[in-house]
Amino acid sequence: MKLTVLIEKSEDGWFVGQLEEFPEVLSQGKTIEELKFNLKDALNLLFDSNRQIIQSNNYGKEIIREELVIE
Repeated sequence: MKLTVLIEKSEDGWFVGQLEEFPEVLSQGKTIEELKFNLKDALNLLFDSNRQIIQSNNYGKEIIREELVIE
């Protein structure tokens, strides 16, 4: 999966970014590389949080879980 990062340099010199495909994922970094690392971390936190919500909402239900690979 490839994602698009929208990057803006703030007045204080930090790079602020957002994922175009997941606009709720925002972060910042002193460098673009640090920003990208922080965005990956934020995306993983979003995925973990969503998994917990889904597991809670489906507790006790018979659910089939399958892996989906996006290329």
